[in-house]
Amino acid sequence: MSEPTDFTTHFGYRDVPLGDKQALVNDVFHSVARRYDLMNDLMSGGLHRVWKDVMITTLNPPRDGAPFDLLDVAGGTGDIAFRAAGAAGPNFQATVCDINTDMLAIGRERAEAKHLDHRVTFVEGNAEALPFADGNFDAYTIAFGIRNVPRIPLALKEAYRVLKPGSRFLCLEFSTVTVPGLDRLYDFFSFNIIPQLGRAVTGDAESYRYLVESIRQFPRAEPFAEMIREAGFSRVKYDIMSGGIVALHSGWRL
Repeated sequence: MSEPTDFTTHFGYRDVPLGDKQALVNDVFHSVARRYDLMNDLMSGGLHRVWKDVMITTLNPPRDGAPFDLLDVAGGTGDIAFRAAGAAGPNFQATVCDINTDMLAIGRERAEAKHLDHRVTFVEGNAEALPFADGNFDAYTIAFGIRNVPRIPLALKEAYRVLKPGSRFLCLEFSTVTVPGLDRLYDFFSFNIIPQLGRAVTGDAESYRYLVESIRQFPRAEPFAEMIREAGFSRVKYDIMSGGIVALHSGWRL
């Protein structure tokens, strides 16, 4: 998947002007923000929690007194940052960067409720132009957010820019089901059940129809891994989980 050259991009299965995609994505997440985590549980049968735990185990933040600064992008509700803080030592700090103000507001509320507001901060920003200095973080995580970025190569280059030498990039994202039989069941659930769940829980079926369609538009695991390499990362690899439903991609900024 390369950067668009015709000034259009995909919004679900629709082609839209590239400049319009971010606004459309923002509308989706404004609409579903308050029920986002509940819908994640319903859509994945709770498996998203397992996938995220694998991500944190792979991140392996230091448990001793070593300083560690994590940047979590498109993680406005704080889910990844809170999990990482729970696994880390006393000098861990996380910055959550998200373009959506509603998601960030929920994250800040949850950080205060969990008494983690001194360890997790929230910043409004665009993954394509991060508001941080070069070489500022020990790790970069993004979970189920990269596919919603209009210019994915720019976001990957920005991830490389803000990481310190020797630090790690981790991306958890939906992939392509490869298990015979499971692929048909997964498609039926995705296109027929998830939008109706969205309607029942959030009053919004269209936003969840977009989310399903955006998964199908996202590159397969190996082409996406090549995009990560092209951004400058080394030792790039990916681990397929749950029959190809998701993949955890990793790379090092050496």
